[in-house]
Amino acid sequence: MEGILSGIFSATYLAAILRISTPLLLPSLAALISVKAGVINIGLEGIMLIAAFTGATVGGLLQNAFVGALAGLAAAVLTALVLAVFHLNLRGDLILGGIAINILGSAVTVALGYQLGGARAGGLSLPPISLPDLNLPFLRELPLIGETLHTAIGRQNLLTWIGLLSVFGVAFLLYRLPFGAHLRAVGENEQAAASVGIGVRRTRYAALLLSGLLAGLGGVYMSMGYLNSFSRDMTAGRGYIALVIPALGGYTPLGTLAAALLFSAFAALETRLGSFDVPSQLPQMIPYLATLIALTLYAWRRRAAA
Repeated sequence: MEGILSGIFSATYLAAILRISTPLLLPSLAALISVKAGVINIGLEGIMLIAAFTGATVGGLLQNAFVGALAGLAAAVLTALVLAVFHLNLRGDLILGGIAINILGSAVTVALGYQLGGARAGGLSLPPISLPDLNLPFLRELPLIGETLHTAIGRQNLLTWIGLLSVFGVAFLLYRLPFGAHLRAVGENEQAAASVGIGVRRTRYAALLLSGLLAGLGGVYMSMGYLNSFSRDMTAGRGYIALVIPALGGYTPLGTLAAALLFSAFAALETRLGSFDVPSQLPQMIPYLATLIALTLYAWRRRAAA
């Protein structure tokens, strides 16, 4: 048992948590911004899939990861714009529009994947392409913890660092900039915000587009960071999970980061336990245990707030 614990809770385990948390953290921040503006973006799953597909396809065809990533982000923002026009201009139901985006993202990526690559499973027969990892060799020079720290964070993907920095960027935007104050005011009481001259529709447009950008970063990471190719429905429900993570984090950026890391820690633990000689039922129960813990924490926060 001691050997199993030392093998699980190691620098490699910490590195896995950061790697797994990236495609959860970025769409969770997207959900946080949209919730604060009063227009929750239900279509995060579909936006992530479209961004992942576009990034891997364009990047693979051109053999340029950064051009592919930009194309994926552009596709994500364009999809969010479609949702914004449907809801804010055409007065369509936001929840139904988000569900339609999710269905569209799953269907169109499979259809286009088959047309472009001939893969019925929704994959692409293109050369693999990925965004670079950031190597921080100077961490090895730190006394006592240098090698451990380098193993944990010294070779993380570029988008992992962007995700972590985005937490502080979103916090600065929401609580230090006038736009953040306007966004929160619109989400809390749109009539009061409009009465003092705040453009409600303009602010919500910006919130939805920004949420699309962040969700797009998560999708691009899935196909060009976490993996180096696209496969059918590869987001595996992360866009839906991201909708509840801000609630567990108290609707704050740092709380959202903590909740995303908690989910990722359980996911990484499931993977690590699977490599040891332990009963298979033990790792399989971990996601359900994580769900129970999350629901307990959420109920506790609700009771404390009441």
